[in-house]
Amino acid sequence: MSEDAESSLAQIAAAIDRAETIVLLAHARPDGDAIGSQLALGASLRERGKTVIIMNEDGCPSNLDFLPESEIVVRPGDERVEADLGIALDTATRVRLGANCLAATEAVSRWINIDHHVSNERYGDLVYVDPDAPATGQLVYELITGAGWPLTPAARDNIFVAISTDTGGFRYPATNARSYEIGAELLRAGADCGALSSAAYERYPYRRLELLRELLGKLRMTAGGRCASWALDLETKERLGLASEDSEGITDLVRAVDTVVVAVFFEELHDGLVRVSMRSKDREVADVCEICSHFGGGGHPLAAGARIEGDLEPVIDAVHEKIHQTLS
Repeated sequence: MSEDAESSLAQIAAAIDRAETIVLLAHARPDGDAIGSQLALGASLRERGKTVIIMNEDGCPSNLDFLPESEIVVRPGDERVEADLGIALDTATRVRLGANCLAATEAVSRWINIDHHVSNERYGDLVYVDPDAPATGQLVYELITGAGWPLTPAARDNIFVAISTDTGGFRYPATNARSYEIGAELLRAGADCGALSSAAYERYPYRRLELLRELLGKLRMTAGGRCASWALDLETKERLGLASEDSEGITDLVRAVDTVVVAVFFEELHDGLVRVSMRSKDREVADVCEICSHFGGGGHPLAAGARIEGDLEPVIDAVHEKIHQTLS
């Protein structure tokens, strides 16, 4: 992938129109915005007669398998993908697409990068990054409707879930007027708000409650109660039989404590890394994108993350030190 200047959605639509076979990627360990954006754009492009491959390093997580057409998301295999065009969605850095996805798509020579992370590296031949958009799904909607492409029922529902999950049900500070306008347009087009919201927020396995019980017992409150953190080690993951998606959104529970400004989740990984997921209530007091960038990560001022090499406890100590410096 070569870097280029910022492109317009019209230029991106024209490039997509010229392609016949398109592969859509999003970041590893995908969330609702990543998978929803892939499936929505894929559904619209297939309706226009394009051959579309939707691929993710980890496939579609079980908590999102209710999404229309989620069964077509594939993991990369040994065969190399032959496509005219690749589109990376909701992924700030190329490496976050995953080593196996990158290997599988190495023959794809032209790439589009569509994202909303302020830390996006601007990789790709055509780049559209809007940090003011609360979700990549919102950008996918603008692309589809601006180009006059079909908004199929699958595209409609996937965009609704993409925007809803990345805005916390249309309530996070990044949510803007356009988010609500798009939500209304999707409802008028037939999206079932109740059914989609219930599937997204009220459907999880019992082991998630077991995880919550474990983590609450290990909760750390530091910096005078302004920093809340918890850690998930490999032993606990294996003992409870956890899937990667089981911990999604749990950090929001401790961020809701009235004194907390920064909430952090540490997860020990098998490859000698610790995954750090960080949330802030106040970007003026604590910009967590800036904190995570200190450790090679990134994201948004109020929601960011990093993967840090090292053992769990030393990583926790180093991240706490940086957070406490910021809060003081």
